[in-house]
Amino acid sequence: MAQQSGRDGRDAELLGDVAGLPLGLLAAYRVLVATPTSDAAAVAAALGVPADDAAARLDALAARGFATPLAVPGRAPDATAARRFAAAPPSVTLGAAVAAREEAVRRAQAELDVLEEMYRLAGAGGGRADDVVQVVRGADAVARWFGRVQAGAREEVAALVQHPVAVTSADQNTVEGELVARGVRYRVLLERPMLETFPGGLDAFAESLAAGEEARVAESVPLRMVVVDRELAFLPVLADPERASAAAILVRPSALLTGLVALFDALWSTAAPVVLHASAAAPGTGATDDLDARLLSLLLAGQTDEAAAHQLGVSLRTVQRRVRDLMDRAGVRTRVQLGWHAARADWGSVTG
Repeated sequence: MAQQSGRDGRDAELLGDVAGLPLGLLAAYRVLVATPTSDAAAVAAALGVPADDAAARLDALAARGFATPLAVPGRAPDATAARRFAAAPPSVTLGAAVAAREEAVRRAQAELDVLEEMYRLAGAGGGRADDVVQVVRGADAVARWFGRVQAGAREEVAALVQHPVAVTSADQNTVEGELVARGVRYRVLLERPMLETFPGGLDAFAESLAAGEEARVAESVPLRMVVVDRELAFLPVLADPERASAAAILVRPSALLTGLVALFDALWSTAAPVVLHASAAAPGTGATDDLDARLLSLLLAGQTDEAAAHQLGVSLRTVQRRVRDLMDRAGVRTRVQLGWHAARADWGSVTG
């Protein structure tokens, strides 16, 4: 059996941890669960381990109540190689452990809610300027806080991203994927030059957009910033991208935070959505396939025909022909009208 990878592997490890079952035994148990009965030879073949290793795992599972050894007619009861095993029902072996973990998480969440309320009350009662703005100094501390602030999100993370990226790169920010998977709304507003220089181009956004992230593009944004749940903002002190990681500020509920949230909302409302698939494109824009959708996204973001051709991996002539087709299907004469028509058709409303 091939080794699990990615999320499936992490889920298996978590399940084993909850049940107090080592991964090797959990793998053998999964083999048993998938068959009515099995013996050491079959488990060894499925896991790619020696027969004696498989037999030891089966005995260990039986000792822990995860498997039941079955008598084989005509064979001695202690003939280990000939014994067959049946898996105990997962609802019996794992159900109680999972339920106990869920209850522990509920209690922890209740305690977290109490602490969060205490924290808010303490902040609201202070009223001092240094309670509103906290300075974080040093590259390591800034990077830690960058992840910590986002990890605490319950409903939404809104980010302004300048070119070039500062504080952390997109591939380092693993917190983002975890938040999106958890159901947190994640909105990212990017500067247009990032489309031209970001490794992988539009394809680099595909996985995040498919998972639920929303992305829009503006010609430029005035600052780098992350706003969490509209209750906390995190932004570098220095505008220079080479020194942005040197210090950052945390902004808590205040007039300053209200202004920063309003700034994000204003920029977001006028930015061009990134749409990669025709199925996510608003009807009436003329986009009939994924290439049309990506091309229109790039044009609305301000890319030239040459830049769009490079991003899409097609010829300049193909881009120009596609643009003309989009204009014809939308019933407009100019590119300006195409952009206006897309805005009226609520371009990108499906994704954001």
